[in-house]
Amino acid sequence: MTEKRVVKVTKRKTRKAVVAGFADDAATAVLDSGPVQAPNAAVIDPEQRRRLVAAEAYFFAERRGFSGGNEIDDWFAAERVVDSWLNRSLNS
Repeated sequence: MTEKRVVKVTKRKTRKAVVAGFADDAATAVLDSGPVQAPNAAVIDPEQRRRLVAAEAYFFAERRGFSGGNEIDDWFAAERVVDSWLNRSLNS
């Protein structure tokens, strides 16, 4: 008599999907944390700025499909965008 074995196959998430999901959650948490507020309009907490830049860099990477090799360019572009937002809000 032959015994029939049933094996349940589950689809594993790729590393890219896991990292994208984690980064998405991190970016959402930063954006949901509320507006950036500094005690003095001319000063922003460096950690708040870093979190904003990280979230913006994530969105740059997302737009290009998370292809590797452009992380530094994404970060610098995100810094320019965030600094532009901050300068506009400080000059308003």
